[in-house]
Amino acid sequence: MADQTGLTYKGHPLMRKDNICYYGSMADPYIVILQVLESKNFEDLSLATKVSVQLQLTDQTVRSKDRILKKSEKDGFYTALDVGSVWLERALASK
Repeated sequence: MADQTGLTYKGHPLMRKDNICYYGSMADPYIVILQVLESKNFEDLSLATKVSVQLQLTDQTVRSKDRILKKSEKDGFYTALDVGSVWLERALASK
């Protein structure tokens, strides 16, 4: 059977739905949510220029407002993903 793993970044899954990307596994206690707030067109591509980053708990028993542990806004998707990956690694290492 072929390996059915999806897109990963630094060993964690990365999934996209519209303008929101989920980084990490819901089986872990933390996940990073990246939301594209602004974008600009470059030739035939849409490039993210402003991205919201949030480190959240995956515990569904906690109110959604209280799940957010850290949040920030970054210029560019890669910068936001890089910050989110550091937050996720540190949070998972401290559990």
